Amino acid sequence: MNNTKTIITAIVTLVIGLLLGWLIFGGSGTEPAAEHLHDTELAEETTWTCSMHPQIRQSEPGDCPICGMDLIPLGNENDNEGLDPNAISMSPTAMQLANIRTAVVGNMDPVKKVRLNGKVQSDERLVYSQSSHIPGRIESLMVNFTGEYVRKGQVIASIYSPDLVTAQKELFEAQKIRESQPALFKAAKEKLKNWKLTEEQIQRILESEATIETFSIQSDVSGYITEKMVNTGDYVSRGQAIYKIADLSRVWVLFDVYESEMPWVKRGDAISFTLTSLPGKSFEGKISFLDPVIDPKTRVAKARVVVSNQDLTLKPEMFASGVVEAQLSGDNEAVVVPKSAVMWTGKRSVVYVKTNSDQGVNFIMREVLLGPALGESYIIEEGLMEGEEIAVNGTFSIDAAAQLAGKTSMMSPEGGKPMTGHSGMDMGGSESKEEPELKPKAAISQALSVDEQAKKALQPLYTAYLHWKDALTNDDFEAAQKMAINMKSALDEINMSLFKEDAHSIWMGFQDNLSKSLEHAQHFADIAQLRKAFQPVSATMIKMTNAFTPLGETIYVQHCPMADSNKGADWLSKEKDIKNPYFGSSMLTCGEVTKEIK
Repeated sequence: MNNTKTIITAIVTLVIGLLLGWLIFGGSGTEPAAEHLHDTELAEETTWTCSMHPQIRQSEPGDCPICGMDLIPLGNENDNEGLDPNAISMSPTAMQLANIRTAVVGNMDPVKKVRLNGKVQSDERLVYSQSSHIPGRIESLMVNFTGEYVRKGQVIASIYSPDLVTAQKELFEAQKIRESQPALFKAAKEKLKNWKLTEEQIQRILESEATIETFSIQSDVSGYITEKMVNTGDYVSRGQAIYKIADLSRVWVLFDVYESEMPWVKRGDAISFTLTSLPGKSFEGKISFLDPVIDPKTRVAKARVVVSNQDLTLKPEMFASGVVEAQLSGDNEAVVVPKSAVMWTGKRSVVYVKTNSDQGVNFIMREVLLGPALGESYIIEEGLMEGEEIAVNGTFSIDAAAQLAGKTSMMSPEGGKPMTGHSGMDMGGSESKEEPELKPKAAISQALSVDEQAKKALQPLYTAYLHWKDALTNDDFEAAQKMAINMKSALDEINMSLFKEDAHSIWMGFQDNLSKSLEHAQHFADIAQLRKAFQPVSATMIKMTNAFTPLGETIYVQHCPMADSNKGADWLSKEKDIKNPYFGSSMLTCGEVTKEIK
């Protein structure tokens, strides 16, 4: 019995042990595989970031809480072993979402279409001052208004001259003794000839033996009266101008050449131009003269084109728009890239060069030296070679990825500390251990903060914008165009390095929008085009004012519901009273104040 109990106890113990062992270790063949699969899934999870705000990190795609842009997937930097340490790897998905496009660099003739604006003017060599050769009082004017045509030798005025009466008496006395004193008689005649009396007039005086009190003034040239400088009854001295006469059979067209266009415009260049008042008709000419000095106020030099005008089609003060197809002297072949490929900070210009490796597509930042601009492209003097492939769109997304990884970038040429998403904002849901998570509203405030130096740099931009607005309200085309051009110049002179961190990328967006809207300001032919361009410029200026608040005073956002074909449009004004720039005097007070920015 004892043996039987012992055997039963052993069997029960064995069964219980086997059962416990199966319960404890039986699932070991499948559980580790599940855990391994889970780890793989976690490793394959994508982190999403913003190309403009790389501190944003989310586990799911969506919009950036700061600027609203679509988030892009963040590449895995662990896959970049063996690559240049400054190379930025991007997956095809990331490139597609960031709208990154590339192009191969090539050589081409540096030919540029330079667009010039100008006016028709009288040929200075054919403008004359018709003067009175006799001192006296104007008795009558045969030409009483400007614009009248006169022929050479035509009587244009009559004048009473006491000095001429005295000279005639001297002539009569000299005639009496001409046999004995021929030199005296000759001198008396020469005195009258010096007053532009003809031999025929002098002979008639001698034959009549009567003193003539009024004498006729004859035109010295043929042309159009452009200015009447005296009235009937005025006393004039000898040599005083009484009319200005212009021969318009040949005229000048004077075009404005800005400093940036000087390398492209040369004497002898062919130019084709049109006139606003003669639509559908074009003219050809050559630049015969280029001013050697730039006007200190307008910053332009004048290019002169001489045009025959026998049919008087061209009239002084007509607006002209010309095109010069110019080639930079000394360069038959040059490396040319699109403007969108180049990022610059005011001191440095960089591009991103594409390379391919076993790990995929990579981009490396390279500093370049820019030459003259060719409209929508740049000549590259140094830094690129023909055949290299560069990013031509989405370069800011690549640069943001470089900043995120702590590699060399546009604003950090020496690189920096990689952004991990835990230095102030981790939008993936986890709070930073170093400091609490920032709410989106606070993040925006921090991202758009700019110092006083950056705000000061924006002042010329606002000054030109507000003057542009005032000129549009006054229906002043020339002043409005000048202010639009001044605004473009002020924009180009702003140093982008003044905008730090996130404010830099946001400023770049504002600058790009303004640059596109102002690009053709100098070529606009009428005030309607200036008003159309003013609309997107105003929209950007309002956003920039909300973001940076650069003005030290209150400014008003005003809205006209009838502008833009009844779609409505906004603008900024320092005055609360409505003066509508989109309609001017036709509907000057149409609109309302919609916002007040302190």
